[in-house]
Amino acid sequence: MTKIPENIKIRAEKLKKEIERHAHLYHTLDTPEVSDEIFDSLVAELKELLYKYPELSEFGGILERVGGKPLKEFVKVKHQVRQWSFDDVFDFGSLKKWDEKLKNFVKKSGLSDEKIEYCCELKIDGLKIVLTYEKGKLILGATRGDGEVGEDVTNNVKTIRTIPLKLKKEESLVVTGEIWIGKKDLDRINKIRQKSGESLYANTRNLAAGSIRQLDPKVTSSRNLNSFIYDIDLSNGGIPQTQSDELELLEKLGFEINPNFAVFDTLAGVEKFYQSWVKKKPELDYGLDGIVIKINSRKVQETLGYTGKSPRWGVAYKFPAEQVTTIVEDIVLQIGRTGVLTPVAHLRPVNVAGSTVSRATLHNEDEIRRLDVRVGDTIILQKAGDVIPDIVSVVKELRTGKEKKYNFPSRVSQCGGDGRIERIPGQAAWRCVNKNSFEQQKRKFYHFVSKKALDITDMGPRVTNMLLENNLISEYADIFTLKKGDLLSLPRFAEKSADNLLNSIEKAKNTTLPKLIIGLSIPQVGEETAYDLAEHFQTIKNLREATFEKLEQLYGVGPVAAKSIVDFFKSKENKKILDNLLKQISISTPGVEKSESGKLAGRTFVLTGTLPNMSRDEAKTKIRALGGTLSESVSKETDYVVAGDNPGSKYKKAQDLGVRVLSEDELVELISKS
Repeated sequence: MTKIPENIKIRAEKLKKEIERHAHLYHTLDTPEVSDEIFDSLVAELKELLYKYPELSEFGGILERVGGKPLKEFVKVKHQVRQWSFDDVFDFGSLKKWDEKLKNFVKKSGLSDEKIEYCCELKIDGLKIVLTYEKGKLILGATRGDGEVGEDVTNNVKTIRTIPLKLKKEESLVVTGEIWIGKKDLDRINKIRQKSGESLYANTRNLAAGSIRQLDPKVTSSRNLNSFIYDIDLSNGGIPQTQSDELELLEKLGFEINPNFAVFDTLAGVEKFYQSWVKKKPELDYGLDGIVIKINSRKVQETLGYTGKSPRWGVAYKFPAEQVTTIVEDIVLQIGRTGVLTPVAHLRPVNVAGSTVSRATLHNEDEIRRLDVRVGDTIILQKAGDVIPDIVSVVKELRTGKEKKYNFPSRVSQCGGDGRIERIPGQAAWRCVNKNSFEQQKRKFYHFVSKKALDITDMGPRVTNMLLENNLISEYADIFTLKKGDLLSLPRFAEKSADNLLNSIEKAKNTTLPKLIIGLSIPQVGEETAYDLAEHFQTIKNLREATFEKLEQLYGVGPVAAKSIVDFFKSKENKKILDNLLKQISISTPGVEKSESGKLAGRTFVLTGTLPNMSRDEAKTKIRALGGTLSESVSKETDYVVAGDNPGSKYKKAQDLGVRVLSEDELVELISKS
């Protein structure tokens, strides 16, 4: 027998306890503390440990359970048919393994001639419901509970308009489906609860579960619950021989079914269906966390049967998680273009939102203290679309006592010189004392050529490094004096790549004032401040000559940024760099597309989260064009916070301050009216 390392045994035990705790909160109390994705992540880690160390089977019992124990407030009812849950897969490789296992089982069962088809349905993020009808009349609505015993919620179910009280045929049957509530209703109900000082529902699933378990059916009725029915468990009229026919029969009987199902005879078709819904899910009003794949033939389903907790004939193919758990393996400092040191967590690689992530920023020293994140901690990592991965919190229940606190060092070799660092007075940030390290110069150039600044598309980090290392550039103006011969002397630079870069540089010679200000890397001046400065001063000459008093009075600037701007333009070195640059480029005037008399003039917007259809740049351009002002932080002066998916702390601050929160649809409506 393999000796199990003590740290592995401790980890497995802690994972088991944490999974049990969250399962109870989710299934029994309907008050989850974490998303389904985080729960799945913890389960996946425990499964992996059990696979590597079979001797740890004593910790695997929790993985065999379905649902949770019923609450005492409702009458308990025993299900006529046991309720199962599907196993999960998270990528196409795992789906293929499930399929191979399934086909081997079918072959051994003597059904090798049976055609295998896959019925794909959307996996609604709601609450499972079991409905019983006698002679066409609804007599019982029950929650799944622990799979064998649920709760009688019939009176509440009767308030749901899409659940028929009487079927179109007088049949006796048991069906299962999902109770759900729309995203718009979640927003509506949370606004009401916020005004009355009540806690807010975290998501649509949480709200649906809380609504169906109301002791007063009037409350349930006011919530506007909905349903999709997808299976017949029992029927005196017989059950169709395919899952797709079963769905069609349910619709004929009067049930609401989800119309977005399809049958495929290859996994390639299944994968195409899956990928299409990864993209389309933000368009739906209901929550969606994957697709469910069922073998279409009932005959094959019955042959395959069940494991201890799941059907062998079906699987849930989950969408890429936007929240996962992983482990902090190290914390290192990264030098930015202004010399500020950013702590970065090096993570055990993990797949989140469709990509493998191994690093996440910790922002500054105060953020490390706020999170109390340590090397060795298990953390919750969040990433939505193209948004930079963010550490949401630490799972302190999984600590062993061996985790190490992080303290800022006194010296960092990459800062150059003697490597000394200092904390910036009045801020949470640390910076290099030496302002001219090679690392810092690289970062400045990366920023200068980026899309938000001069937008030199063919000058990425690899090319920039090569130009710096070969002394072809040392300041921004040098970029615009590069010749083809300079580039062809560099390794791996051919005629085409040289021409592409020179064309990109030529285009960048005509820029706008906001882009130039962004590109200069003035400390404390972000994208929105750059636009405010460009709008107010109109020319780079006016900005260079601006006094501290004039700058401080500008909205969105403040004393810290004002001093930083004045100090930047006072510097002899910066003056020389800017003078040389201005000889090479031309700046369009005013460079800001903004209407002073626009219908949004005087209103301040903050954008947060991932918008379903518009990019942030598109939204910003439209707001500015109508006279609106954009800010990077939420305050009492903010008029609107435009929130997409995974909005984060800005959304919460808006709620705390009573700032109106807009969805993308509401923003589009506001713009249309304007």
